Amino acid sequence: MNELTYTRCGDYYIPDLKLSEQPEAPIGKYGRMRRRYLKEHRPGLYSSLILSEKLYPHLLEIDRAAHERMDAMLPRMMEAAGVTEELKARDPMCWVGLMNTLKVQARK
Repeated sequence: MNELTYTRCGDYYIPDLKLSEQPEAPIGKYGRMRRRYLKEHRPGLYSSLILSEKLYPHLLEIDRAAHERMDAMLPRMMEAAGVTEELKARDPMCWVGLMNTLKVQARK
């Protein structure tokens, strides 16, 4: 069993706890959205993930999965909407407008 060490702070003994090293990768938009959701709507799970040091890897995985899903959906949506390289060459402004619309739809 691991021996805990304590530091005296006034009349109290506070355990000397250290967190393990976490990856340096930044959490993206979808990871931050997931963290907010867990904090506001699933506080028990949020606390459990924090205490087990699994929150950060969980948020990175959610962000990665969301980006993969968007990357997979966008080409199919482009094909269904008729957004092609030919349209891009013929009418760039129409192409940009359609692409922006498709990106917004994919985010939802």
